[in-house]
Amino acid sequence: MIDFEAPKPIAMANNALETVAINMMRPHSRYFDENEHEIPWDYINFMHMAMRQTGAGSLAPAEGKKKKEKEGKKRPPIGYQSLTFMLEMLSWGDVGMYLVTPGGGLGAAAVQAAGTPEQKKKFLARFNAEKPTFGAMAMTEPQAGSDTSAIRTSAVLDEETNEWVLNGEKIFVTGGHMSLLESDGIVVVWATIDPTAGRAGMRGFVVEAGTPGVQVTKLEDKMGIRASDTASIVLQDARVPFDNLLGSAEIVKRPTSRGFKKAMATFDATRPLVAATAIGVARAALEFVKETLSEQGVEIRYGLPRQKMTNIEREVIDMEVLLRSAWLLVIKAVWMADNRLPNSKEASMSKVRAGDIVTKITQRAVELLGPLGYSREHLLEKWFRDAKISDIYEGTGQINRLIVARQILGYRGRELR
Repeated sequence: MIDFEAPKPIAMANNALETVAINMMRPHSRYFDENEHEIPWDYINFMHMAMRQTGAGSLAPAEGKKKKEKEGKKRPPIGYQSLTFMLEMLSWGDVGMYLVTPGGGLGAAAVQAAGTPEQKKKFLARFNAEKPTFGAMAMTEPQAGSDTSAIRTSAVLDEETNEWVLNGEKIFVTGGHMSLLESDGIVVVWATIDPTAGRAGMRGFVVEAGTPGVQVTKLEDKMGIRASDTASIVLQDARVPFDNLLGSAEIVKRPTSRGFKKAMATFDATRPLVAATAIGVARAALEFVKETLSEQGVEIRYGLPRQKMTNIEREVIDMEVLLRSAWLLVIKAVWMADNRLPNSKEASMSKVRAGDIVTKITQRAVELLGPLGYSREHLLEKWFRDAKISDIYEGTGQINRLIVARQILGYRGRELR
């Protein structure tokens, strides 16, 4: 059964994270928004130390053995649920700064989804190292956005050295610069071992920081999430060990769609988490509106019939409904992930809904407060700018709607585009 209340361990952790959000994120939000490519090392180092001390690791769901209750029953798994609550709170503090929290990020998620047990042990351990370490995933290319079958970054096996040689360009890599800046960082690069095979030729490769032939060529100047870097990466005869190919070596022998399915499995795990970050931003905006209205003597009278409410009361309540409905979809998707149930449809539904409501709520919040909402004196206009990316990365709203429609109607990708 899905429990909509945060389990006690999660609630306690969230209290600590709220203190971090209030004291270490909000006071510096404006500075790092205006100084986009400056790295918030004080926050990074503090979070790294705190996570190591508390055993939170790299903000990745634990796969350890489940502890038993006194009566002998197993506790329900809450790895992804715990991570969801944490990410929502940190994004309530500042979603851009959250994105530079030490950890494996999408890179670790890809290893979790596509790697062998040996690869998980090898590559994920580095995110619990003594110094902050980062991971990223590189999929998008200049000619390949939502259409992953158009990926042209190539991986060719050099049989003499037993190494993969990667060539190509990746763009819009979230955290790509930070992941290649530190010596233990990784970027999971999706490339094709057979350009004629389309998606069936796609494979994931772990490219470690310091690999010759790998270069960050551009850092994007963005509308929102400006504390986080978004990089372009060029791979020119970059050599990686044979074992850095994610998954069993058997998948090299013949083109199958398994590589593509593993890439999509990464998104099934992470899309609800991205949705949670969107909800954190939306909650921040909605709470600011309610606090501002309260300061001006406007209280929301819950329980009245809608026809007896003022327009602004109805607006605020409608925003609350949007927020809570999106949160329930997220909780369902991560509950399914924790219980190892197929959640592709639910993951995409949560991402669609959260990306939609965060845009609506932040926009409406700015409109309701007028000049106050538009002013840079407050963070509301920043949250408005931060919001839109939630509907774009990790699969656009349009793509995720297609995924949901295909699963509900029973169509394949080539049948419903």
